[in-house]
Amino acid sequence: MRTFLSRALVLTVAALAGCSTSPTASFYTLSAVAAPGDAYTARPVNVAVTSVTVPELVDRPQFVVRVSDNQVKLDEFARWADLVKSQIPRVIAANLAVLLPGARVSVYPQDTDAGTPYRVKVELQRFDGAPGESATVEAIWWISPPKGGAPMSGHTVVREPVAGPGYEALVAAYSEGLGVVSHDIATAIQGGLSK
Repeated sequence: MRTFLSRALVLTVAALAGCSTSPTASFYTLSAVAAPGDAYTARPVNVAVTSVTVPELVDRPQFVVRVSDNQVKLDEFARWADLVKSQIPRVIAANLAVLLPGARVSVYPQDTDAGTPYRVKVELQRFDGAPGESATVEAIWWISPPKGGAPMSGHTVVREPVAGPGYEALVAAYSEGLGVVSHDIATAIQGGLSK
């Protein structure tokens, strides 16, 4: 009887110990990836990233991971430090500041008083992926030049391989994809400045 009670006590303590620890959430953030070597000739120009829209599917704190063409999974323990719709304009602006040396780049509505800026609007069509596989960033973007210049637009699709198995590698791939989008926008602005 005593052995039975001892075993029951050990099992109860082990079960309670297992219940008392829950997984901790990890938080991730996108980063600017543009390199100075990719930059165009320095020119003083004002650029404002006025709006970025993201699909409602990924506009949440949890990571949304693509499982198949018709299925996604939410990971409660892999979270964005800030919503992607807040991070992406800052990342694109930071990339443009490197790609367009001498440019004054801001996220609307901050600091747009010092001269009429090129206004950039981005609509993400896709922003999904899976750890260890790939990240897809698809964006349609529009640029409104100052002083009534002809508007410019483009469509960028990037499928970036993920360099490792975890979420940190997935976030790095998203950042690289946004770097390509930023490069396409910078190329269009540079073309407008050359006219």
